[in-house]
Amino acid sequence: MTSTTRADLPKGRWRQRWPTIKKYLSYAFFILVAGLLIGLARNLDWKEIIGTLQSYQLRTLWLAGAAAFGSYLVYCFFDVLGKYYVRHGLPIRQIVPLTFVCYAFNLNLSAWVGGIALRYRLYSRLGVKPAQVTRVFTLSLLTNWLGYMALAGVIFTFADIRPPPEWEIGGMTLHIIGFSLMAVSVTYLLLCGFSKRRSWAIRGHEVELPSLRLAVIQILLGAANWSLMATVIYFMLLEKISYPEVLAVLMVSSIAGVISHVPAGLGVIEAVFVGLLGSQMSHPSIIAGLIGYRVIYFLVPLVFATIIYVVLEARAKKLRRTAAAQNGATS
Repeated sequence: MTSTTRADLPKGRWRQRWPTIKKYLSYAFFILVAGLLIGLARNLDWKEIIGTLQSYQLRTLWLAGAAAFGSYLVYCFFDVLGKYYVRHGLPIRQIVPLTFVCYAFNLNLSAWVGGIALRYRLYSRLGVKPAQVTRVFTLSLLTNWLGYMALAGVIFTFADIRPPPEWEIGGMTLHIIGFSLMAVSVTYLLLCGFSKRRSWAIRGHEVELPSLRLAVIQILLGAANWSLMATVIYFMLLEKISYPEVLAVLMVSSIAGVISHVPAGLGVIEAVFVGLLGSQMSHPSIIAGLIGYRVIYFLVPLVFATIIYVVLEARAKKLRRTAAAQNGATS
């Protein structure tokens, strides 16, 4: 006959109550996501969005949509890299829709919802451990910004970009930033290729350097994703601005909020594009193109991601019921 200590009672009660607590937490999370989506929809000017899209030819929308699809597909392979980095057993066919949902929600509803919360929720339901999810997320984040640093580093260093005087930065500052970004990218590659120490413990989390081959793929995938984003904008600006210029301006817009004081009343991307390309294209045309870009690259994928998310939730619920029924039959 075994005796139960007082220390064992709280643990037993916690284990009994955890399924119920987990269920209510799932409901709360689902309501939170739904609320964020409704809030986003209410804040959009749908008349302006529809009017902007109606002004485009079908060819332009198809080309921009294809570029956006390519960008999302490339981003999904950030987490495929994470599979080989972490060595979890999920097949690629499960990783791709999961990552697509996370990316679309990340762009529209912040990194806390899409990048972190949804990743933990969806991955954990498929049996991936929280520590592994953290490492996958970290690798994905690094892949995105390593690609940016390598691509922007080359552009800022060698391209002749002249910001407007009111930005309080000049071409020389951009050259210095570009050289610094390239230096960071090269340093990362050197560490991955030649560092004898391969891992560090930071706040209880182990950080392990990937192989040089994986690091190179990281930079290539990250750069490809940014390049495809610029391709969407290029088509939505009706191909009136050369692609290299569009790419360069997109790179600048990603750091403009940090290194300059953008004019009030405009978003960061809009302010940068108007400031740098306003002499080549009318301001209303630039703004219309960027509205179209936001619709094609942000809102349309969010619609599909929401549908996929609901399907993933329903599938997970079905799998839990099947598992519960099998456990009941065998007990």
